[in-house]
Amino acid sequence: MRTIIALVIVLALSWARPASATLRPQVVFGAAVAFTGTLGNEGRLLKEGYDFWASYVNAHGGLLIGNQHYEVVIHYVDDASDPMKTAAAIERLITDDHVDFILGPYGSAETFSAAAVAERHEIPMVVSAGAAERTFNQGYHYIVNVISPARKYLVGMIEFAVHRNPRPRTIAISSANDPFSLEVQQGAVQSANDHGIRVVYADHYTEDPTSVVEAVKSIKAAHPDIILNAGHLEDAILMHRTLKEQDVQAQMYGYSIGPGIPTFLSSLGQDAEGVFGSSQWSSAVTYVGAPGFYPKAAQYAHAFYAAYGHEPDFHCAEATAAGLAFQYALEQAGTTNRHAVRDALKNLNVPTFFGMLKFDTRGVNLYKPMVVTQLQRGALETVYPYRLSNASAIYPAAAWVPATSQR
Repeated sequence: MRTIIALVIVLALSWARPASATLRPQVVFGAAVAFTGTLGNEGRLLKEGYDFWASYVNAHGGLLIGNQHYEVVIHYVDDASDPMKTAAAIERLITDDHVDFILGPYGSAETFSAAAVAERHEIPMVVSAGAAERTFNQGYHYIVNVISPARKYLVGMIEFAVHRNPRPRTIAISSANDPFSLEVQQGAVQSANDHGIRVVYADHYTEDPTSVVEAVKSIKAAHPDIILNAGHLEDAILMHRTLKEQDVQAQMYGYSIGPGIPTFLSSLGQDAEGVFGSSQWSSAVTYVGAPGFYPKAAQYAHAFYAAYGHEPDFHCAEATAAGLAFQYALEQAGTTNRHAVRDALKNLNVPTFFGMLKFDTRGVNLYKPMVVTQLQRGALETVYPYRLSNASAIYPAAAWVPATSQR
């Protein structure tokens, strides 16, 4: 009698459970992402991009791998913006949570730590926010990166500037002291030299806010026509605020990270007007993607806004693109076998709303351009390359607005 009762209970529970939970297997992704610490703002945007992709896939039947549909599940760990914690978190995700694949963290130092762990376990990782090329110069076989490399971040601003009137003659390029920022600075210095712009300042600052203030003093003394910064959100805000406080005048102000993140505008207000940003993507780009997701940037942006209540910046879009790289690789491999998926990732050549997903022998995406953006009247507009732009740039920069005029 007890056996019969137990059987009835089991059957009742199975009937009450949603069909998708009983029928669909899962592909489990792991991600160590900064939700706290200095990179917390960027990390939360990255998570939104990952989650948006996963929600879309699951709402459209799941990942089709061979003849089977799979539900996407993502396990997250907060790495607190600490590369050492990133490595430990990835290790736990692989050994304790037994995730199938890794979605990259935010930050080049964090990516460098995560890549070593993923490579040791021979588990594919798609990077979405670690642009420093040193990770991909280690000879790894299981890592690919959907974004353009760090050295490209400020190059578009320089290419834009050399065709302006008045033509800039001198440039200052400051940098945070981390692998990503230093590579961004190196690429910008090389580009400035190539275009005949004299570099009058190229140094780095530390995490101490007083170091940023001292950098601004040195920049002011150099009287550059262009002021560019290779860094992250918090130091970009501090840098720009200090430039105003010290009344440092230039024809152009630009940042590798910052203007595309809403916090930059909300923190600086009118002082952010006319500031240039570098972006992996904008909703103005005109790429047309392959089937299996929103084919155009504007469609992606509209759907993302409906889901999250704010426009997606490039951090969101690049995270979604990392999910797409796995999606198309798994479809092409027809299996979840890690070695087969690794090979499929290495051989991807797929257009998306984000641009091409295609990698060189190191796993670096050299096939997608950066775009230059500018804050204009509270909106982020794309101004270069011209074929991808939706607005004309404001140049040269206006004089600083006195604080009393902003009230």
